[in-house]
Amino acid sequence: MNVQGKRIGFGLTGSHCTYDAVMPEIEKLIAKGADVIPIVSYTVQSTNTRFGKGEEWVKKLEEMTGHQVIDTIVKAEPLGPKLPLDCMVIAPLTGNSMSKLANALTDSPVLMAAKATMRNHRPVVVGISTNDALGLNGVNLMRLMAAKNIYFIPFGQDDPFKKPNSMVAHMPLLLDTVEAALEGRQIQPVIVEYRRS
Repeated sequence: MNVQGKRIGFGLTGSHCTYDAVMPEIEKLIAKGADVIPIVSYTVQSTNTRFGKGEEWVKKLEEMTGHQVIDTIVKAEPLGPKLPLDCMVIAPLTGNSMSKLANALTDSPVLMAAKATMRNHRPVVVGISTNDALGLNGVNLMRLMAAKNIYFIPFGQDDPFKKPNSMVAHMPLLLDTVEAALEGRQIQPVIVEYRRS
């Protein structure tokens, strides 16, 4: 299904090293005619790292999408009943946020937006970026893989020898994943050889 005219929430959580891979994918959605609504976790807003300052990422998102970021739980809640999304994307989805999503915890704007979207029986697309997908967080990964209306951007081990439990989504497949999710399909294969973009 084409994303033309679709309202797509785009949530970022705190995998700062992944933002450079995600930004071009947001641009692709916009170029295809999607109305992208940016949503950020508290970590994204307030953390400065070698990958950039939180306020700079927020500004970039606002400039790209033409929308102010949704940066509080209160601002995200209306995405359920009043301002529903056609699809919610969370990329990157950290292990911390993945564990909370899998266990129905809602303590950030991104997780509230996901909960609101699931409430409306609309797809939630996730692009994982976590050092413990094959460790303690494996149970949460599998719980989400078995959940209704949650779709995965295909992912693989990004550094199997130095970080054997780490898995990261192959972000260039984000648009394809969203288009399939809008039709109720998970693109396959889900687990792929990780390729750096």
